[in-house]
Amino acid sequence: MTTAGSTIYDVIIIGGGQTALAAAYYLRRTNFNYLILDSETQPGGAWQHCWASLALFSPAQWSSLPGVLMPGGQHYYPTRGEFLQYLQAYEARYHFPVVRPVKVTAVHKEGDIFELTTTAGNYFAKTVISATGIYTNPYTPQIPGMDVFQGALIHASQYQEPAPFTGLRVAIVGEGNSGAQILAEISQVAETVWITRKPPEFLPDDIDGKDLFDAATQQYKAQQQGKDYQPLSIGKIVMVPSVKEARERGVYENALPPFDHFYEAGLAWSSGWKEPADAVIFCTGYKPALSHLAPLNIIPGDGKIQTQGTRATAVDGLWLMGYGSWTGFASATIIGVGRTARQTITEITDFLQ
Repeated sequence: MTTAGSTIYDVIIIGGGQTALAAAYYLRRTNFNYLILDSETQPGGAWQHCWASLALFSPAQWSSLPGVLMPGGQHYYPTRGEFLQYLQAYEARYHFPVVRPVKVTAVHKEGDIFELTTTAGNYFAKTVISATGIYTNPYTPQIPGMDVFQGALIHASQYQEPAPFTGLRVAIVGEGNSGAQILAEISQVAETVWITRKPPEFLPDDIDGKDLFDAATQQYKAQQQGKDYQPLSIGKIVMVPSVKEARERGVYENALPPFDHFYEAGLAWSSGWKEPADAVIFCTGYKPALSHLAPLNIIPGDGKIQTQGTRATAVDGLWLMGYGSWTGFASATIIGVGRTARQTITEITDFLQ
């Protein structure tokens, strides 16, 4: 097992999920001395912590990392468990140099060398790829009355299965895909209330993540050429099987607008309307997990470090992957991360040579 010490690696990847593996796939084709530092105890990244019944938005054929096709074909939506197994097998297949569990707490740069402070000592590298994603930095809006509400408050990142909510009245906050999928299965065992900022929008039944990626690609190319292009709305809900089933039960009818405050037994609006609730699940998204880069003083208020593609513009030798479109087109998607990884490793190769 590789340990911290005086070795100066050509490349260190921070994170061990799908983004890190895609980058490592292309790094293995080089002669670079590289290392992956993963804070998890097992392979699979954040997928290990997602709720058990989570389904991918894209069919298996378009849910693959470079080099290995995800089994299932063009009409099958893999589950969280199946994709987790895929990631574990992918890492084992290529024998990537992964050290875990190692949490990187701070990144400094002295001259041309990065020093990574970790729970296993200090590591050194000529270049760094930050690929920690967003899952460890969930966003929950601060709403008045949270301290007086007597029910349970959790974020979607903490949700695992519907059983603990059986017989309760549960409010799901958020109109995205996570909110729709969690609402679908919670509604099978509990009374539910759906809170959305805007009326929820559903894609046609035959549209999936592959179509959204293609549309986003066309939009990206049009923007590069200075043209206008109106793609499919990426904010709409993908009709995976569980969502279709819930729609047939009328689960998504009568969504309520954002509430103004909590009261002891539930949610309240300024109009005087109240909805009792035993639990509230916030499906309100995430922010980039970049606290380890704080010593570099390049993180703005919105958390989005200035990049050109995936390369940080303010610090030579630093790349960021998998945080959103601002770190490479579609770099946070399974279908797009391979393309982003290939370009990133090409840039690192040019930089080191």
